[in-house]
Amino acid sequence: MRFMLIAGLLSFCAFFARPAFAAPPVPDSVDWQEGIEYTNPDDQHLQLNMARPKTGDGPFPAVICIHGGGFRAGKRDGYDGLCLKLAERGYVAATISYRLAPKFQFPAAVHDTKAAVRWLRANAAMYKVDPARIGVTGGSAGGHLAQFLAVTAHVPRFEGFGGHPDQSSSVTCVVNVYGPSDFTKSYGKSVDAHEVLPLWFGGNLETKSALHIQGSPLYWVTPDAAPTLCIHGTDDKYVAHEQAVWLIDKLKASTVEAEMLTLEGAGHGFKGADAEKAEAATFEFFDRKLKLKK
Repeated sequence: MRFMLIAGLLSFCAFFARPAFAAPPVPDSVDWQEGIEYTNPDDQHLQLNMARPKTGDGPFPAVICIHGGGFRAGKRDGYDGLCLKLAERGYVAATISYRLAPKFQFPAAVHDTKAAVRWLRANAAMYKVDPARIGVTGGSAGGHLAQFLAVTAHVPRFEGFGGHPDQSSSVTCVVNVYGPSDFTKSYGKSVDAHEVLPLWFGGNLETKSALHIQGSPLYWVTPDAAPTLCIHGTDDKYVAHEQAVWLIDKLKASTVEAEMLTLEGAGHGFKGADAEKAEAATFEFFDRKLKLKK
């Protein structure tokens, strides 16, 4: 009995000692770099991981991946695998870290994602990136931040001071995977909005209503927004499917190219066939929008 208890305890400790994301194998055709610092706000030394094709002169189209986690958690490593797949398809792909709530509230994370785009443009020659072909994607909170990049390219208040102010933070296109678009309508429709949003905005909808509006991509849509693909499940308990519908409708009303992939019965965090469909749609959209026509 004592042996079984000790073995169980060791197994329990080993499980929680595992890294959050096992490092995926790097294909022979891909150059992989981890821990590249792209900006240093508040002495945070924010880093990214990057995957690039080993061969070819470029310049290559690029994709920046932004992790989710309710603006308060998550790690860039979760998109390592997608970056490697994108590099195999001829992209330079980077997954970034950003400042998290509650220590760093809105718009800190927005400033960081924009700094990442500017950094990539400033270093385009070094990494063989075409600065005119930069896409962005993310899931959940990362989907929101990706979408925010797509609708606020010309809004100075969101640029921050993360370096390379001479570069644009605009993106060519976005794949938004179940990211919220209107925080003023999240309460009561999301199982954790009442916990997450007050941490990010420093208060709830009653006390910080202006920030909830300012932080919602829906209210920044203009005809200058980047072409968008939204991927969302109908059974999402964290970000209601209607959030994507509102965004797509407003983008189309503003004459912005917008597409929607609805996955019937899918929740928050795709699995199995739903994950495969979402990934295939992401690749197809980026290929259409970022690869040069032959």
